[in-house]
Amino acid sequence: MRIADSFPISIVGPTAVGKSDVALALAERVGGEIISVDSMQVYRGMVIGTAKPTAEQQRRIRHHLIDIAGVSESFDAARFVVLAQAAVCEIQGRGKVPIFCGGSGLYFKAYSDGLGDAPPSNPQLRAQLEGLPLAELLEELKMRDTVTFEKIDRCNLRRVVRALEVIRLTGKPFSAQRAAWPSGESIPSPWFAVGLRRAPEDLKDRINRRVEQMFADGLVGETRLLLEQGLAENRTAMQALGYRQAVEHLLGKRALDETIDLVKIRTRQFAKRQLTWFRRQMALEWIDANSSPEILAQQILDKYLNCSGRKEKLANCSGQEEKLASR
Repeated sequence: MRIADSFPISIVGPTAVGKSDVALALAERVGGEIISVDSMQVYRGMVIGTAKPTAEQQRRIRHHLIDIAGVSESFDAARFVVLAQAAVCEIQGRGKVPIFCGGSGLYFKAYSDGLGDAPPSNPQLRAQLEGLPLAELLEELKMRDTVTFEKIDRCNLRRVVRALEVIRLTGKPFSAQRAAWPSGESIPSPWFAVGLRRAPEDLKDRINRRVEQMFADGLVGETRLLLEQGLAENRTAMQALGYRQAVEHLLGKRALDETIDLVKIRTRQFAKRQLTWFRRQMALEWIDANSSPEILAQQILDKYLNCSGRKEKLANCSGQEEKLASR
């Protein structure tokens, strides 16, 4: 089935919910191509820990924005937006449907709503901040922006550094600059967006099994190779779940079984934060992911076709009537 003059479909949700399999099934139904929205799958060599689509899956359906940066390169939301826009044009130019799939909320937000007024990264300032102890950075953040301090993941050095970078460059609280993004249902979106969810115990079990499989597949060995290629120099990539803990294991900080347990805990915590973020920041059609990928793909397709059936209805579904009218 091919859909002419299509607008993008977006499949979001927490890690391990089953997004990739559903996106593959949907792409086969509609004649689509998948745009990865994963801040870590962009890096070459980060395969096991990012659950990157297999070679066979990429042969079945063309994927975009995977393996596009070296592990020592910087990559951010601004670069993602440029490349994603190019991918959408390329896919639609071939008469196919762009299907965004992933769990990196900031990348979804940057593409749909823009990057706001936040300044671009300043390499010198960022290097200076990264050289300071995390405790000192948190103390400054608490003093200069209590709202962000209360909400931010204080164990995530990359996010703390970015918040302080913006504050120092602009002289304004980071939270005030992000406030321009509306929340919940009021967010406009140029695509049809679906969120996948599972019962907490089901998701917990899937996460635990995925983590165990990643280590069984050789995550520690892959991390060792990545360190030789410059992983430790990339603050962003070093924050990746699984890899950061694997590095700490290689440095002798904890035993392998303790490392695996820690990755399970951190991944479950991350999934919870993802769900909270998507519920607050994106207007989504939520679907319970308790059926096969094929059934879920058909459910999404039915909603998509229903949403795009009439121009007025499409404007309401996408939340952006003016953009629709200009297409």
